[in-house]
Amino acid sequence: MKLLDGKKCAESLVADISRKVGEYVASGLRKPHMTIILVGEHAPSESYVKSKIKSCGNAGFESTLLRFPESVTEAELLAKIAEVNADRTTDGLIVQLPLPKHINQQHVINAIDPEKDIDGFHPMNFGRMSLGQKAFRPATAYGICKLLQFYEIPVWGKHCVVIGRSNIVGKPISIMLSNDFEIGNATVTLTHIETPRELLLDETRRADIVIVAVGIPGFVTADMVKDGAVLIDVGINRLADGKIVGDADFENVKEKCSWITPVPGGVGRMTVAALMINTLMAYQNNFNLA
Repeated sequence: MKLLDGKKCAESLVADISRKVGEYVASGLRKPHMTIILVGEHAPSESYVKSKIKSCGNAGFESTLLRFPESVTEAELLAKIAEVNADRTTDGLIVQLPLPKHINQQHVINAIDPEKDIDGFHPMNFGRMSLGQKAFRPATAYGICKLLQFYEIPVWGKHCVVIGRSNIVGKPISIMLSNDFEIGNATVTLTHIETPRELLLDETRRADIVIVAVGIPGFVTADMVKDGAVLIDVGINRLADGKIVGDADFENVKEKCSWITPVPGGVGRMTVAALMINTLMAYQNNFNLA
């Protein structure tokens, strides 16, 4: 068993970005700029945003955090998004999810300028990605692809089973790994929490690569994977004792895997790295850089 170390991969990717940014700044251009909108005081969101701001600094980016109280109205939030959309000094815009229940999340996602949508959630970017066209790809799914690429995990022609069909992870990673991208051309089966147990077991036991993102601690057990499988665990779950665990029973599953992601230290770091890649692309688009 070998660890797919997201921290190591992310640091390598961000270091490469930092070098490129240094060259652009030396030529007289401004630094790339990410703006993050945070609503309320949701503890996990605070942590994620802190990580993004830190990575911006490591990548040589400028970052701006715009805070709003839980009571902000949808109209007020949409007005601020429109303002940032019009700001030519901001390359990428993130509205940290989740949002309070009184705000329609899809309205907010749709309001972000697709050219600043570094999360890759806007329907235009998602559609372009699905068609294999240039687009900002959903960050967590993109981060998984970069992690597989970094460790030279064979994907072409492999059988990949995705557990979870969210718009953030399950759907985009299933599309990206089956598409003819630089890392892709896998045969992908998309399953989810409603997939009958026997069918799920049939699929996962035949899979070369298993990707799980269901938000249930220990959901993937050792009897669900074959010897030598690669397991990507996207889950981040906090137990009653404060321990952070993934969606796989790590201690038992790792004995059967050739490669496995740790939690924490795996996919979470790659999500932030992918946001840096998307921000750099937005910046390059703004300045017509290759």
